[in-house]
Amino acid sequence: METLISLVNKIQRACTALGDHGEDNALPTLWEALPSIAVVGGQSSGKSSVLESIVGKDFLPRGAGIVTRRPLVLQLHKIDEGREYAEFMHLPRKKFTDFAAVRKEIADETDRETGRSKQISSVPIHLSIFSPNVVNLTLVDLPGLTKVAVEGQPESIVHDIENMVRSYIEKPNCIILAISPANQDLATSDAIKISREVDPRGERTFGVLTKIDLMDKGTDAVDILEGKSYKLQFPWIGVVNRSQADINKSVDMIAARRREREYFQNSPEYGHLASRMGSEHLGKLLSKHLEQVIKSRIPGLQSLISKTINELETELSRLGRPVATDAGGKLYMIMEICRSFDQIFKEHLDGTRSGGDKIYNVFDNQLPASLKRLQFDKHLSMDNVRKLITEADGYQPHLIAPEQGYRRLIESTLVTIRGPAEAAVDAVHVILKDLVHKSISETMELKQYPTLRVEVSAAAVDSLDRMREESKKATLQLVDMESSYLTVEFFRKLPQDAEKGGNPTLSIFDRYNDSYLRRIGSNVLAYVNMVCASLRNSIPKSVVYCQVREAKRSLLDYFFAELGKKETRQLSSLLDEDPAVMQRRTLLGKRLELYRSAQADIDAVTWGK
Repeated sequence: METLISLVNKIQRACTALGDHGEDNALPTLWEALPSIAVVGGQSSGKSSVLESIVGKDFLPRGAGIVTRRPLVLQLHKIDEGREYAEFMHLPRKKFTDFAAVRKEIADETDRETGRSKQISSVPIHLSIFSPNVVNLTLVDLPGLTKVAVEGQPESIVHDIENMVRSYIEKPNCIILAISPANQDLATSDAIKISREVDPRGERTFGVLTKIDLMDKGTDAVDILEGKSYKLQFPWIGVVNRSQADINKSVDMIAARRREREYFQNSPEYGHLASRMGSEHLGKLLSKHLEQVIKSRIPGLQSLISKTINELETELSRLGRPVATDAGGKLYMIMEICRSFDQIFKEHLDGTRSGGDKIYNVFDNQLPASLKRLQFDKHLSMDNVRKLITEADGYQPHLIAPEQGYRRLIESTLVTIRGPAEAAVDAVHVILKDLVHKSISETMELKQYPTLRVEVSAAAVDSLDRMREESKKATLQLVDMESSYLTVEFFRKLPQDAEKGGNPTLSIFDRYNDSYLRRIGSNVLAYVNMVCASLRNSIPKSVVYCQVREAKRSLLDYFFAELGKKETRQLSSLLDEDPAVMQRRTLLGKRLELYRSAQADIDAVTWGK
């Protein structure tokens, strides 16, 4: 069982070393989950004397006003033999054998944190005492409750101390050691008042009655000690501390314990309670109870630690790695982040993530619909055919077939396909830009570095703009090529087809009649539809080759080339992480270290049983 208290002692020291004092709501706290005993009492209640009696040493600062201004985590370790000594966590390699020096160091360390302004601080001091005259026990000595501020202290000190005490004792894992003087009315006890607020049923409160030997003659504290005046789940314990005269004379603490035992044994009022009175009994009782509480809390503590470790690891993963310090490390880090973005972008195009299907929708729906809206038959109306044929003939009408008229009709019709072709290029460009922005937002590492995110986004969009221009040039060339060279085989069949319906060699005066012009319009429409069907298949190929394929292949090539020319200072500017994120990562790292250490310590104890 002794190892359980040592285990909690070790974890508490780690909590303090890594900044977990149980007061930061922004981070998970292990401190509050650990069972502890908080010593609570008003000024002049005898709180310090009780602690010194349990330890068997005179080591706490004394004086007027508020002496304890920081929580003191007092860890007692029973040793079989050897000289008594003390160690502070903030002075790990120094052993104190002179307990007057311990008292001075407590005062000095308090001033280091709070200054000499008589302010208070919630950052605890950790003191370990090793002695054959103690039991294994951990106590947290809290500042004494007060009703008025003394000179040099702010008026808020009364509430500040009360809030600090309450922050400790309101936790369900805290055992309250409420110190009350017997020579004052229990109804006015500061310790009982505040403990009743947080533990109204007295299920985790131990009542300690001091100064029993200083009560007025004819009065006693039997009703209180027997639980009749104020009932707690645990029996009240009376103690007799050293008097001020004893303290001034430096009366030996061991001798004081012996006199305390004799007082209760020989007292007619308290003789029947003597076996459960005194500071020595108090220490043993608290040690045994603390062991039982720790043992009962271990399974829940293990579960809490495992759950919190997972949560901390998840958040640290989301925040990403810390920034490298050297130029090579920075460059590598930027390249890795960019590769992550590039991979996500490719996954969108390839269908692993959503978005790439929108490009196919452009080819399968938008482009055909745009081509259909051109309505070639209206462009090849009788009036337009007559106009273009006549204009193409010039001053001398054609002799057999109006070849120039055919060409002009075909060219003027095919040129309208440039619009849908260009629109397809632009539509795919918009989709690719959207996928870039979506991929940027899905690249967790880029969220850390706003400047890098902007630079990568701008570089990717610039590349897409260049690819769009190349794609537009290549795609429009497909349309222009169809206009520049007509498929002769298609027209060679026309005279044969015409002969089946009649003599194609009409007189020069009949060549501009409606029937003749209608046949020309029909021939041109058939040819244009054939070309349009071909372009409907070739335009997507050009767009994919020039934009989609190229984006997958070289989206950030230009950015990488420029990146290699940058100096360390410029690379650092790209990795300008939010200071709040950096601080958060550091705090989470320390807290994760604490929880992993606690997990290993608990596992070592539980598996060792």
